[in-house]
Amino acid sequence: MIKIVADTTSCLTLEEVQKRGIYYVPQIIVIGEETYRDDTEMNAIEFLQRQRTSPILPKTAAPPPALYTPIFQEITEQGNSALVLAPSTQVSGTYRGASVAAQDFPNTDIRIIDTQLIAGGLGQLVLAAQEWTERGLSMDEILQRVEAMRKRHRVYFVVDTLDYLYKGGRIGTAKHLIGSLLQMKPILTLQDGHVASFESQRTQKRAIARLKEIVLSECPPGPQSRLNIMHGDALELAQSLAQELGPALNIPVEQIPIYDLTPAILVHSGPGVIAISYFTN
Repeated sequence: MIKIVADTTSCLTLEEVQKRGIYYVPQIIVIGEETYRDDTEMNAIEFLQRQRTSPILPKTAAPPPALYTPIFQEITEQGNSALVLAPSTQVSGTYRGASVAAQDFPNTDIRIIDTQLIAGGLGQLVLAAQEWTERGLSMDEILQRVEAMRKRHRVYFVVDTLDYLYKGGRIGTAKHLIGSLLQMKPILTLQDGHVASFESQRTQKRAIARLKEIVLSECPPGPQSRLNIMHGDALELAQSLAQELGPALNIPVEQIPIYDLTPAILVHSGPGVIAISYFTN
């Protein structure tokens, strides 16, 4: 049997992955000398409170190999194989931690994939892979489907401020200075696994309106697009977008997941971020 291994950058809840039998690994949040797991020790709301008030810039650390070792040990003892769907190596060291741990289990079939995704799109890929294992597909068949699905992914973010991207080293000084002076609201995307600028708008209202335009022009109608919405302390806006996009794209609103972005992502995006991802045909 194939066991799926994911981590918290997929934005899936601990309850959901436990219910589905998916193994789950946390990211590590570092605030000064203190460290926290972001699955059981610090959630998004608690993190944002610390982020807003702490004089120390929070940082992240990828899960170390020691967190993967007991998972691989259990899978080995069960006589199963493992498929680790890791976030993009461009934004996380998760892939490396899993790879190092896998070296201690040379006789177990452990596949570790750099999905080049993160957040809700990664979560939907994880859920799809779990569905394929339940249907009895082989490892090679699942890997082929993962690769094909990964290439169809689209995601767009609107951040409330450029400050956190700048402090986290995701944008340069010039772009941060110009963007801040002009009070630009950037729309970001993922390109080849790294965060990239798509375009900018002069106000939050315009950025959100443009975000909806992009989604409506690209996202295929119907639930098969796996449209999902993510946010950082912007639940009301996320719910409003679901109410608008659902009918327009022939997707029942209750079938549009709304995810809290995890602390490991909020470190760089900051509060107020809104994101939408989906898969094209």
